[in-house]
Amino acid sequence: MRLKPKSPREAIQPDKAPEPPTRSRHVRNPFVILINLILSSIVLMMLAAGAALYWGKTQFDAGGPLTADRTVIISSGQGLSTIAETLEANNVISNAWVFDVGVRAYKNAGRLKAGEYAFKAGVSMQDVMQDLVEGNAVTHAVTIPEGWSTAQIVARLRENEILTGEIATIPDEGALLPETYTFTRGASRQQILDQMAAAQTKLLKEVWGRRTEGLPIKTPEELVILASIVEKETARADERPRVAGVFVNRLNKSMPLQSDPTIVYGIHGGEAWTRDRSAITRADLDRKTPYNTYQIPALPPGPIGNPGRAAMEAVANPSRTKDLYFVADGTGGHVFAETYEQHQANVRKWREIERNQRSLQGQQTPAAPAAPATQN
Repeated sequence: MRLKPKSPREAIQPDKAPEPPTRSRHVRNPFVILINLILSSIVLMMLAAGAALYWGKTQFDAGGPLTADRTVIISSGQGLSTIAETLEANNVISNAWVFDVGVRAYKNAGRLKAGEYAFKAGVSMQDVMQDLVEGNAVTHAVTIPEGWSTAQIVARLRENEILTGEIATIPDEGALLPETYTFTRGASRQQILDQMAAAQTKLLKEVWGRRTEGLPIKTPEELVILASIVEKETARADERPRVAGVFVNRLNKSMPLQSDPTIVYGIHGGEAWTRDRSAITRADLDRKTPYNTYQIPALPPGPIGNPGRAAMEAVANPSRTKDLYFVADGTGGHVFAETYEQHQANVRKWREIERNQRSLQGQQTPAAPAAPATQN
């Protein structure tokens, strides 16, 4: 088909634009518009949530506002929100809400432990949460010296201002193990006593199980009684087995133990070791009490204190000697003897040491003799 040529005028005229395509009727559908709006909103929300999560995680892991170490007490029964507010109030964390959400995100909301916590300067919320979950609270300690009476132990616990509560049940003499016990704020005095009693029961069972055969000690209770006497006779660990051996030898011969500490305990009971004690007199030696081992050829009816591990081990496995006597040697230890004559010679040396000490110190009052006494 042959095209008709355009005139110059027609050639410079623009062609007619094509008609726009017909718009789809689905685009104008309100439902489609709503879906698009919802999807757009979801995308925006996801972006916002991601940004918030990133910001929160950054805040949770970043160093906190604390500029110096601080101790904070988290009380028992506090919920997560209250704990977060307490931490924020003490400037340990910067945002209680972030901490609350972060702890919940880690599923630790119900695992935070009460206690007294020492937080380092700049500690992060992450580390704070970890300390509370693991219960890394500040620990305190109470030390009970070996040989203390139960009355002394109870008095020390009552004086401790960190421990709480009253003591409902006071254990028997000798039922507690002297040791250093650690605890966290909020622990009760009764809990510490119960812990000491449980420790003594466990240790006594172990010591009794590995005792030397043939000892004149028939029960674990008798072992504690003799150990409490050994504890009061010498503070030197290397002497305890030998002192125990002296008393075992005396028991085997049905001789009185003649231990001065039993006289003091028989007179003053559990307060014996808190009193200002003067020299034991002849009247004290002759006073008849259930604990006076100058008057009875056997063990007293109960312990005169709470012996430690070393004293109980010494009684369970005493030195095998023929010693029946010992007296102070002036150096903090004792000199031992098998016979009364040897012992008398040792006593004379001790008296000379005493006289020299009084002369140097300008004292005129006599010192107390060390036990066992010179009698047999």
